[in-house]
Amino acid sequence: MKARFTLAEIQQHALGIVDRDGLVGLTMRSLAASLGTGPMTLYNYVDGREALEELVVDAVAARVETPEPSDDWLADTRAVATALWRTVRAHPATVPLVLTRRTSSAGSLAPAEALAAALARGGLQGADLLVAFRVVMAFVMGIAQSELAGPLARDESQDAAAERIGALAHDTLPTLSELASIGAKFADLEFEQGLTVILTGVASTTRPRQAYGLSER
Repeated sequence: MKARFTLAEIQQHALGIVDRDGLVGLTMRSLAASLGTGPMTLYNYVDGREALEELVVDAVAARVETPEPSDDWLADTRAVATALWRTVRAHPATVPLVLTRRTSSAGSLAPAEALAAALARGGLQGADLLVAFRVVMAFVMGIAQSELAGPLARDESQDAAAERIGALAHDTLPTLSELASIGAKFADLEFEQGLTVILTGVASTTRPRQAYGLSER
């Protein structure tokens, strides 16, 4: 029997539900309604909640537009990291899944492969490559998570976070209040400058270890 839906169609409908209603809104019933079918039909494609969540992660990963490799590995690394951040940021309700849901889909791992490959083109190998990959990925996902649920999370207006923090303890949190106000206005700059700091450190590890008085391992 010919499949009624493609996996890509199911993924996009699942992502649409999460974008609109949050993770709590994603169920077999709600997905079936979005597709115009019955819940039991979906079990021909997915076998439960965990599989549904993996579909959402796959759908987000598919939207990451990774660049073609170039001769500039640092520029490539920055481009991949930025593409990943912008995509996850565009679907904030999916952040908990992207952070925690493991998947065996090759497609969902394509952005991670692009990032690791860009770093490897810079000459990083073995443990150095692993550390650099984890640090860059942690920065990208960490800053996305902070925007969603951190203490300086951005509210509906630019000054709402600062007002919220100020209301919690009046004048006892002046530094956090100031940072919240700045962060709300300069999200892109915050990411760019933070990534520059990270990549400057990563680039330093590609230089000969002898320059730092370290032995080769």
